Amino acid sequence: MTSLSSRTPSGTEAPAVALVTALQSLARAQREAAARIAHELDWPRAGIAVLHLLSKCGPVSLTDVAAHLRVDLSVASRQVSTLADGGFVVRTVDADDRRVRTIELTDAGRELAAEAREQYAILIDRAFAAWSPEDLDEATRTLNRLVDTISADTAHRRSPQNQQEYA
Repeated sequence: MTSLSSRTPSGTEAPAVALVTALQSLARAQREAAARIAHELDWPRAGIAVLHLLSKCGPVSLTDVAAHLRVDLSVASRQVSTLADGGFVVRTVDADDRRVRTIELTDAGRELAAEAREQYAILIDRAFAAWSPEDLDEATRTLNRLVDTISADTAHRRSPQNQQEYA
């Protein structure tokens, strides 16, 4: 007989609950790794994520920063403000829509982003040294599937027709 603690209210079996618990542990481990890199660079962890995004995507709007990082606009704004105060990013007014602010890396921001990438690569090389390329490919496929599954459910809950259902 299955105990009540191994099922969700909808009756989902224990393996799915164990999977979510493992994902929570993964998220904590990832935050710890990012915090370690940020500490080594003497920079707040959240700022490193914004720098990484900008180095990967180029100039983007503040709304895009928030969407890519999956944080509230006010959180993204604080992170960008910290980076701007440090001289790592500049905010410019979009020529086509004066209401939009575009965030762009400065030379100092590109340097810090490169240092963060290098530290991250060292951490990854060390952490996954014993994993085969096949193991890494399989883990990547599985994690991408998990992200797609959870994101699809979250998007479903955010859709206008479902707002009352989950209110």
